[in-house]
Amino acid sequence: MALEVQWLGRRAYAPVWELQRSLQSARITALESGQPHPETLLLVEHEPVFTWGRRTKAGNLGQGPEALRAAGAEVFEVERGGEVTYHGPGQLVGYPIVHLGALSCRRDLHAYMRALEETLIQVLAGYGLQGTRLPGRTGVWVGAPGAEAKVAALGVRVSKWVAMHGFALNVSNEPLPWFRLVTPCGIADRAVTSLQALLGKSPPMEDVRARVEAAFREVMGL
Repeated sequence: MALEVQWLGRRAYAPVWELQRSLQSARITALESGQPHPETLLLVEHEPVFTWGRRTKAGNLGQGPEALRAAGAEVFEVERGGEVTYHGPGQLVGYPIVHLGALSCRRDLHAYMRALEETLIQVLAGYGLQGTRLPGRTGVWVGAPGAEAKVAALGVRVSKWVAMHGFALNVSNEPLPWFRLVTPCGIADRAVTSLQALLGKSPPMEDVRARVEAAFREVMGL
């Protein structure tokens, strides 16, 4: 199956959110009409923004949306699953707009989430890092048992088996102070980390992008 990868550079959140919706709608239309259509992976660095799903507990938003705006970030309640998270410079965000039936995981949302995690675990392995999963906690973690820190977060929405939203990988340390303004993903007993913190230096974003694309293609069978 064909995969188109679009690097969007550094962009505000709202236009990319609208682009996701447009691509998801087009993918569903093609699926229902039986027309061929490529799968899409959007890669982007966002301007500072906090997003959260509709089941997010108000207490996890720190001092609240207005305080987050005052700190210099945009805020959006979105249709994905998951709690509050931050996106911004120094973080690679990936939005696969894909039909699950075309992937190696097939129409299995649980398997898709594990495949996204596996993609990022393979990227970490390429840097000599051992990523892991925590039972009951979506995402990718690094560190000793009981002291794991989250290096990548996930949250998706699927409509008619076509996914949008996706994953965020902390590359540099620049995003880390922002997470202190909220309870990231609703998890208060674990820290957030980055490739820079783990490696001692920040790898070039273009290198991380290339590794993410290659691992995504391999894991998803595209």
